[in-house]
Amino acid sequence: MPNAPAQVIDALNSLLEAELNSVCRQIESDFPYLTRGNAGLRKTISELAQLSRRHAGELADLIDSLGGVAVPRQFVHPEGQYLAYLSLQFLLPKLVGEKELALDRYKKARLSMGAGQPETIGVLDHIIGEQEQNLAVLRKAAQAPGQPASSAKV
Repeated sequence: MPNAPAQVIDALNSLLEAELNSVCRQIESDFPYLTRGNAGLRKTISELAQLSRRHAGELADLIDSLGGVAVPRQFVHPEGQYLAYLSLQFLLPKLVGEKELALDRYKKARLSMGAGQPETIGVLDHIIGEQEQNLAVLRKAAQAPGQPASSAKV
């Protein structure tokens, strides 16, 4: 379905940009607190980063199939240099917040599509389902023993 409305392409590019700039990707690559003692959490973060890469690919492919051009901006997070000094108790609630924001953005983009974009809606519905599962996993990790119970949003 080439030549989708510009607002559809813009919304998809915005979602693509969010995926490319996910904090999960930064934490996966260089975070010293994810040691063997946190093997389960390391695996979860790695899976979330891989899923983010896959979602970015799906969104870019969808944009191309709709006749648009994937032109996301990738940011250098200035706070990235400080991640190594932060604890998991601090970072997990931040990841929960990031996933909640991402899920909200996907849902708003999905609502704005209308009925004329069935392929786009299908991809977004699939990603929304995965985002909801990811959020549940992160919330559980943030509520795990040793984590402050009030740090994760319910």
